[in-house]
Amino acid sequence: MASLKLKKACAGIALLSALILLATLPANAGQIAPAQPRSLAFELAQIPSSALPNLSSNSKEKISLKQLQGYVVYVDFWASWCGPCRQSFPFMNQMQQKYHEVGLRIVAINLDQDFKDAQSFLKKNPAQFLLAMDPEGRTPAQYEVKGMPSSYLIGRDGQLISIHVGFKLEDRSDIESQIRVALGLAAQK
Repeated sequence: MASLKLKKACAGIALLSALILLATLPANAGQIAPAQPRSLAFELAQIPSSALPNLSSNSKEKISLKQLQGYVVYVDFWASWCGPCRQSFPFMNQMQQKYHEVGLRIVAINLDQDFKDAQSFLKKNPAQFLLAMDPEGRTPAQYEVKGMPSSYLIGRDGQLISIHVGFKLEDRSDIESQIRVALGLAAQK
């Protein structure tokens, strides 16, 4: 009898947890949205020139998005605690490898406050693209990040093409198609 009550209580807690999780997701999670006009200037030329620490190398070199003008840039905001981020890293590795030669640059900006959390994540989820760190959260404020992960596709002209909040495996083909179009390649069917 006691074990039945315990099972019912656990099931109730699990259901309540799932409802709370769903309520905290942004309404547009997992959707690709075309860029909307905003008060925020998304042009790379207008992004403040502050450079972020580079997690991709052991050097003191910093990453500035202004250095990437002329490329198609996929900016991704991630954190070690973000479950969908674990799924997005293999996809970004694949996109970087597949389209680097034709002008794609992926920059993933970590928002963890503790560098050790980011390092632990990267040991399990290696990255073959540029990694930056912004523990103060200045860059996501500039981009008006609404959820994790959030990605921004920016054209060669520095104009924002699309915003994608969240990441699901079924999103990959849509995101890749947008990358291909931005690169001037035929969209995949």
